[in-house]
Amino acid sequence: MVYSMTAFSRCELSTDQGNLAWEIRSVNHRYLEPTLRLPEAFRALEGPLRERLRKEFARGKLECTLRFNPAADNATSLHVNQPLVDELLTAARRISQQIDSPFTVNPLEVLGWPGVLGVSQQDDGQLSAQARSLFEDALKALKAQRAREGSELKKLLEERLLTIGERVISLREMMPRLLSAHRQKLIDRFNEASLELDASRIEQELVLLAQKMDVVEELDRLDTHIIEARHALNGDQAMGRRLDFLMQEFNREANTLGSKAIDSRSTQAAVDLKVYIEQMREQVQNIE
Repeated sequence: MVYSMTAFSRCELSTDQGNLAWEIRSVNHRYLEPTLRLPEAFRALEGPLRERLRKEFARGKLECTLRFNPAADNATSLHVNQPLVDELLTAARRISQQIDSPFTVNPLEVLGWPGVLGVSQQDDGQLSAQARSLFEDALKALKAQRAREGSELKKLLEERLLTIGERVISLREMMPRLLSAHRQKLIDRFNEASLELDASRIEQELVLLAQKMDVVEELDRLDTHIIEARHALNGDQAMGRRLDFLMQEFNREANTLGSKAIDSRSTQAAVDLKVYIEQMREQVQNIE
């Protein structure tokens, strides 16, 4: 199934202890890069949640933010980690003595230090379980949106693949006529110039020219790339990197076709192919 890397989800939950809210933003990225922003009281969830993201996604930059607003009548649930505060103050005094500077500490800065302020232990387990469950809801919503957008991307890519395939068929049918016309054009030029050339030599030069302009191999490879791209789009594994590689191969063949073009029609066909391939490449950047 095709998944986009661009999505957003938000889930909220009101509890007796306050309001929990998860926001998950997902954008395209070459690798999986999860970032979690959690209140200190929920810091223990970071490891399990990171592992959960690694199991669920293969690529994308994921920004996961948990917000917790304690209920007004639940203020007593907050507590200060006094041993940690004592250690911080002792360290501050020691540094103050070393730099001959007056000892001043802002209480709000101390409270903002990781681990100093948190909810009471009796509430930690329940809140953490609720936050974990809410995270699963947000994750489910995010993946559903990535799937919906991925479905639309798949349609766009299949349309471009169909167009490229039709252009390859058209080029394959056109090339014999183009080569024959070009051959006759060269012979006419020789005749107009009244050049006395050996017929076998002329034929030899025309054969070499035809070989130089032969694009059968490039057209065959384009057909192969189309098949591989469709196979990837219908697979069950992450396909973004594979499709990105195929876009490079598509572009390589289109460039070769352009260099071998012998008239305006074949040149225009090569240009059209490059346009279609670039449109696909831009869309592929958003696929997981």
